[in-house]
Amino acid sequence: MKLENKVAIVTGAASGMGKAIAEAYAKEGAKVVVSDMNLEGAETVAAGITAAGGTAIAVATNVTNDDDLKKMFDTTISTYGRLDILVNNAGIMDGMEPVNEITDARWDLIFAVNTTSVMKTMRTAVDLFLEQKSGVIINNISAGGLNGGRAGAAYTASKHAVVGLTKNTAFMYAQSGIRVNGIAPGAVKTNIGASMTNMSQYGAGQQQKGSALIPRVGEPEEIAQLAVFLGSEDSSFINGQVITADAGWTTY
Repeated sequence: MKLENKVAIVTGAASGMGKAIAEAYAKEGAKVVVSDMNLEGAETVAAGITAAGGTAIAVATNVTNDDDLKKMFDTTISTYGRLDILVNNAGIMDGMEPVNEITDARWDLIFAVNTTSVMKTMRTAVDLFLEQKSGVIINNISAGGLNGGRAGAAYTASKHAVVGLTKNTAFMYAQSGIRVNGIAPGAVKTNIGASMTNMSQYGAGQQQKGSALIPRVGEPEEIAQLAVFLGSEDSSFINGQVITADAGWTTY
C-alpha cells in the first residue's frame, strides 16, 4: 500500500473531494484525520473508513478558528503520535463578483477560509515536519488559482495566493525532506456550490464563457487518486508544482 502507516489530516473531508481523498488514503494504509465543520458528516466518513477496515477519526474544525486548528493538530498527535501528510482541501466559493462588486465582508471571509487557514495549517505542519525531517503538504487550489475566468475576484485572488504560498514553501524547505504541491481541479461533482450566495449576474455571465468549454465534469475519486500519488513516494521528485486535473478544460 502506498501510504502504509502514514498519518494524514484532510480538511473539508465530510463530503466531495475531501471525503474521496480521506477514503482513498485509508485504502492505501494511511491513518486519517477527517476534519470538517460538519462533525456529523465527518463522523460518518470516519465510520465508513473504519467499517471498511481502515483507521480514521473525525475532528470538528472550523478552519477560520485558531482554537479549532490547534485542537485538530493536538488530536492528531495525541492519537497517532505524528503527522506525515497535510491535505488542505477546505474551501468556499464567492458569488462570482467582479472587483467592483465585492464587499469587504465577502473578501475577508473568502480569504480567511481559502488562504489564511492554509497558511496557518502549513505553518504548524512545517514545524512538525522539520522535527521529523519529512512531510508532505497538498493544497487543493482549483483551476481558479491558475486562470482569471473561473470564479469571482475574491475566490480567484485567494487561490492565486495559495499557488504562491505552495511554491514558496516548497522552495524554502526543499532540502529539509518536505514536499509541497498543489492540485488544480476543474469542474468536479461536489457541494461547493452551496457556499455561493448573492450571485453577481454580470460576473456569473462572464464566467459562463469559460464554463461552456468544460469537456466533462470530474468525479471526486479522480482527484483523490492524484492526491494519493502526491502523498506517496511515487512523487518523491515532484515539489513546488500545481498539477491540473480538468479533462483538458484549461487547454482552451
